Amino acid sequence: MRPGTLTALVAVGLAVAAPAVLADGTPKTVMVAAPSPTLGTGAKTCTVKRGASCKGVTHHRANLAGRDLRGAHFEKADLRKSDFSDSNLRGAHFEGAKLHGVDFSGARLKGAHFEAPSRAGKGANQTQPAPSCAATNCDGAYLIGGNFTGAYVAGANFTGAYLMGAVFTNADLNTAGLTDANLTSANFTSAHLSSATLTGANLTSANLTGATITFATLTNAWLMSANLTSANLTFSDFTGAYLGSANLSGANLTWTSLHNANITNAIFTNTIWNGTLCPDWSISNNGC
Repeated sequence: MRPGTLTALVAVGLAVAAPAVLADGTPKTVMVAAPSPTLGTGAKTCTVKRGASCKGVTHHRANLAGRDLRGAHFEKADLRKSDFSDSNLRGAHFEGAKLHGVDFSGARLKGAHFEAPSRAGKGANQTQPAPSCAATNCDGAYLIGGNFTGAYVAGANFTGAYLMGAVFTNADLNTAGLTDANLTSANFTSAHLSSATLTGANLTSANLTGATITFATLTNAWLMSANLTSANLTFSDFTGAYLGSANLSGANLTWTSLHNANITNAIFTNTIWNGTLCPDWSISNNGC
């Protein structure tokens, strides 16, 4: 292999076999380790590695599949349509990041942060009025259309995140924080959301077919036309939630609270009622 070719291959992050010669003249092949790739196509760049500091970088369609990125920082980064599939992103930070169409399928995201970025700087801890959260830097992460199929996202914080049309099929979201998240038309088929917090979340037309949502908090959540067919909602709290035209056919509502919930035109065909707290405070075993 010519030196120029070897240099070019290593530069783009490929591990290559380089020729070598032993002391007795016998040829030997050794592997040249590829350097960690660089992320960022603008003025800001970073080296991709565990604990990397990639705040504010811009890099669309980055290939970061299968990488160890535990504790990495991607706050306010623009990583649209990038591939994080099968990566280890435990404790990683994506606050305020733009992640439209990103692939997180099979990724481990326990304890990852997708909430709105914290406000810091001069006067942040003073008693003066806080800046308006209508500003872009107060938004949660943009994960519109993100693919989290089979991802391990237990304990991740998606507070205020934009997850319209995101796919969480078979994902583990146990204990995840989804307060005020926009989950319109998101797909949670067979997902696990036990003890998750979805207070005030927008789940309009979301698909939660066969999902396990036990001991979860969905107070004041908006679930208009959501599909909860065969979902396990045991011991979950829907106090004040809007379930108008939602489909709860075959859902398990054992000890579920629907106190003050709006269930107008909701479908309850073959729904399991057992100690269910109805909107009017009555407890029912056969329907509200």
